[in-house]
Amino acid sequence: MSFGNVLIFGDSYSTYRGCIPEGFAHYYGREDTEICGVKNADMTWWQMLLKETESTLLLNNSWSGSTVCYTGYNGDCSNTNSFIFRLECLINDGFDKKNKVDTVFVFGGTNDNSANAPIGEVTDKEVKREDRFQVLPGFCHFAKLLKDAFPCSRIVYIVNTELKPEVSNGINEVCRIYGAECVNLENIDKINGHPTALGMIQIKDQVKTALKRSVI
Repeated sequence: MSFGNVLIFGDSYSTYRGCIPEGFAHYYGREDTEICGVKNADMTWWQMLLKETESTLLLNNSWSGSTVCYTGYNGDCSNTNSFIFRLECLINDGFDKKNKVDTVFVFGGTNDNSANAPIGEVTDKEVKREDRFQVLPGFCHFAKLLKDAFPCSRIVYIVNTELKPEVSNGINEVCRIYGAECVNLENIDKINGHPTALGMIQIKDQVKTALKRSVI
């Protein structure tokens, strides 16, 4: 099984120093995160998954502390680091036209949950800008943009543990509406809310197992 050419959208869980675009905040690779035991990029969930499936990373568009919707920890992040804004930047730069993307992994929602952004409701209608400050409408808008930009790509959302039920259930509903796959993680080993070296292996294994089962 190979995921081909891969694009990743993520938060701290998917970062490592030097592996994300310049200027993006990273969590792993900092001295104060060594307690997690993730000592190099090869120990991240995504790097292990790529290696074991002989897949190719096109871009890891991950930013530590980022939310999918426009509500961040410090208020409005609609034009700084939200998943929506970063996707819009890629589209404006023609990334979707310049690259053949076989698989997109989206691993977000943890910070939306922790920042206590308004949750809102899932919708299949156009999401107005003011509603993108809510978690689930923000996810819907992101999912629609992503599907339109990469209509032929396999799109996979990874749902973290310990999210509010209305958030995790909502992400699953977004996937159903917008034709994406969803991997719901279970029992991930963490320190300070972040995966340890064992946790990274658990994420990789659960994603690989879930998606292997989905292949017809």
